[in-house]
Amino acid sequence: MMSRAGAASLQGGKRLRARFCLTGWRAVAEASGSRDVVPTNAAIAVAAALEIFQAAALVHDDIIDNSDTRRGQPAAHRALEASHVAAGWAGDAGMFGRSGAVLLGDLLVAWSDDLLEEALVDAATAGATRRLYAQMRRDVTIGQFLDVAEESAYAVYADDTHAERALRVASYKSARYSIQKPLEIGAALAGADGEQLDALARFGHDVGMAFQLRDDVLGVFGDTARTGKPVGDDLREGKRTVLVAYAREALPAAARRTVDELLGDPSLDAAQIGALQNAMIDTGALARTEELIADYSRRADRALSGARLGNAAVGELRDLARAATQRSS
Repeated sequence: MMSRAGAASLQGGKRLRARFCLTGWRAVAEASGSRDVVPTNAAIAVAAALEIFQAAALVHDDIIDNSDTRRGQPAAHRALEASHVAAGWAGDAGMFGRSGAVLLGDLLVAWSDDLLEEALVDAATAGATRRLYAQMRRDVTIGQFLDVAEESAYAVYADDTHAERALRVASYKSARYSIQKPLEIGAALAGADGEQLDALARFGHDVGMAFQLRDDVLGVFGDTARTGKPVGDDLREGKRTVLVAYAREALPAAARRTVDELLGDPSLDAAQIGALQNAMIDTGALARTEELIADYSRRADRALSGARLGNAAVGELRDLARAATQRSS
């Protein structure tokens, strides 16, 4: 049952982290003048380890957020709950599903570590690669905690600080984890120097910020058929995103209190979701968020200008950036 659940958790997704990792590796490997460099088995294994770790993070994230679905399928804890029921086992199926999913996430982390270590056995750059991988794990764990904490902590901080706090969560939870560190990990494995790592880190962080802000927009306005999650799910979960912060800044006190009362209510209906969506449009919060996405994207593009990286890989990085920030799912 656990093995099947682990395999199911790895299905689907955009493979974003693996793609950035491999392209970061190529950007450094091609810098010597070679073209169409084929990633080594070690690079492919490290990229795969990132995707297994991502599966672990999603399994745990769905428990934290009480999400029923992931990529259009039952979340891991719900799938395990259903397996408990189907097998006719005794006890609380929901509790079994949650407990099993916690352990499944831990198992996926262990598999990720195992694959990483196997990949680095003969790598001259193992130390640098391993340090960046460890930093990625710390950053995303801190980011997840900050995300959870902000759902309660917002109440004691001034309204005009909420956007900055939301950006801090986005940086730790997503920008560094989803794009910046995978890029640096791939580059370090290829033997990148400080200048190359700096250019890729600046590019990756800004693309990662734009990626998360796009995710925030889709979490409120996305099409369920494309995102695989119910429309307005971030609102039901009470996510304190930049989009929410911008809307609250522009609302009068009474309307702000109404927004706060609605956010985090898992029973929000379509009309209430629509009212919150309209508030974000009418206050200009959606337009401000879209402009911020565009700003981060422009800064990311400039970070690659003149960098000593392979031209073909840089072109691919720019294509990946557009795919990450101009998407509907």
